[in-house]
Amino acid sequence: MSENQSGKRKRVLSGVQPSGNLTIGNYVGALRQWAREQYNFESFFCVVDLHAITVPYTPAELRQKTREVAALYLACGIDPEASTVFVQSHVRAHAELTWLLNCITPLGWLNRMTQFKDKSAKQQADSVSTGLLDYPVLMAADILLYQADAVPVGEDQKQHLELTRDIAQRFNHLFSDTFNIPEPMIPPTGARIMGLDNPNAKMSKSETGSEYHAVYLLDPPNRARKKVMRAVTDSGREIRFSSDPERAGVNNLLELYEALTAQSREAIEQRFEGQGYGELKKAVAEAVVETLGPIQQRYEELTRDSSYIDNLLARGAERAAEVANDTLKTVRDRMGFLEPLR
Repeated sequence: MSENQSGKRKRVLSGVQPSGNLTIGNYVGALRQWAREQYNFESFFCVVDLHAITVPYTPAELRQKTREVAALYLACGIDPEASTVFVQSHVRAHAELTWLLNCITPLGWLNRMTQFKDKSAKQQADSVSTGLLDYPVLMAADILLYQADAVPVGEDQKQHLELTRDIAQRFNHLFSDTFNIPEPMIPPTGARIMGLDNPNAKMSKSETGSEYHAVYLLDPPNRARKKVMRAVTDSGREIRFSSDPERAGVNNLLELYEALTAQSREAIEQRFEGQGYGELKKAVAEAVVETLGPIQQRYEELTRDSSYIDNLLARGAERAAEVANDTLKTVRDRMGFLEPLR
């Protein structure tokens, strides 16, 4: 069990946007790690719906996907008795702390964020929201509200976590020590599963350009198999792990197989020695289907009663608000705000 300097369990916080469809990449890179580590930490896992509205969205879909993501957290092994599961917007301290942190965050720090540059490049210049630029400050507020010691993140979020650390240090310098300085938690394997149609780009739950880009956690077996069998490879024949960009497709399949089967790289290479890419794809497809089966069964059980998820999220928000409001009160006091009489 991980403990901080005060002897208490270290606290972790992470979340996923309720946009698009959660993928096998989200599972091996995040959700599975959360489930494995939740008993070693005081764990908070939120559905970050405020982040989801920084780009165009549909209100009805936002509500539906919020419940879906919460149910998939549980289906993937998050234990609501051990971890706090809640919706970001249900704890209003997230929005208030974001504004307070905005006022001490230099604009230049946000202009350097590569994800903003990438996402804004995909939109018309006059339709890019201020929220998209401010996304990292909201992420910082999410983390700092819970005084998180560690944050499970993928490689693509490391820059945002570095900004969170910078904001926390700046606040502590301006107003005295208030926030923990969080550390990243990155799994040794499966941290960055790439797209099946484009192995040079991370598998994304929001990619709509190709129906064969990603395997979704709720894909039926035949659909999942078909997507894997259509995965991009190359003109070679050797099945070995490689950092060669020309072999990115085969390497992606091997890394996915490694993440799902927990076999060593040496054993995997021996397993496929002398075989063709078709055999590799079949084996990866079966590993994917075997992984998804229990998740989908549990998801179906959890969603039979529509009120179960809503009630669980209400309890989670109540617990999360206790911690978040305590932090927010300290921040307001140190920034000089007058508290209203009760």
